[in-house]
Amino acid sequence: MAGNSHIEWTDATWNPVTGCSKISPGCKNCYAERMAKRLKAMGQPNYANGFRVTLHPHMLHLPLTWRKPRRVFVNSMSDLFHDDVPLEFIQRVFDVMAQANWHQYQLLTKRSSRALEIDRHLHWRPHIWFGVSVENADYVHRIDDLRRTRAQVRFLSLEPLLGPLPGLDLDGIDWVIVRGESGPRSRPMKPEWVRQIRDQCLEARVPFFFKQWGGPFKSRTGRVLDGRTWDDLPGGLPVYDNPFPILATA
Repeated sequence: MAGNSHIEWTDATWNPVTGCSKISPGCKNCYAERMAKRLKAMGQPNYANGFRVTLHPHMLHLPLTWRKPRRVFVNSMSDLFHDDVPLEFIQRVFDVMAQANWHQYQLLTKRSSRALEIDRHLHWRPHIWFGVSVENADYVHRIDDLRRTRAQVRFLSLEPLLGPLPGLDLDGIDWVIVRGESGPRSRPMKPEWVRQIRDQCLEARVPFFFKQWGGPFKSRTGRVLDGRTWDDLPGGLPVYDNPFPILATA
């Protein structure tokens, strides 16, 4: 499963790995798990294993076929740094990102300790953005792990936000995203939590992106905060020209 995305902060998704396992409270109502079950029931070949971690080498080439530069969310249906994904396969993903360098890639993990452990074996470039998910104050240590990697563009995904995050250390952070949980059994997000994070970003001059309030019907609650939307992205970051147009099909 890959292609154009409805996620507000990206343009496309690329899933050379699918499947994951729960490691913290933010995983409780995982949208990817629900989607994987539906796709398996529909007979989608990449989801024959449901939500079990599965490598898809045949998906590795996909960014090379996209001519138009885009922001690409890598593994929207998994976590590239899951323990069941071998280092060699992660390096193959990084090799493709290096080749198809006219895109910007967004990698996101809850497994910051593994990412830090293998960081020295990965080749980070300015067009490869790396972020960690932090759902409440019990997991801010992931931000420290992120800062210790050699990633050149670092971001925070405070999604789904399940509690206040006062006193965030935003040193070395280039972007912050906030989202309330949506879908069945979604847990509420308080407006004061969002405003507190927004104000910290404004003070630190870190771009702030507010994705949604969430709830069972996210289209009803929208994404307006204090009379406007907040759609900031990291500034001054290049999208490279495509040096291999003959490979492109879309």
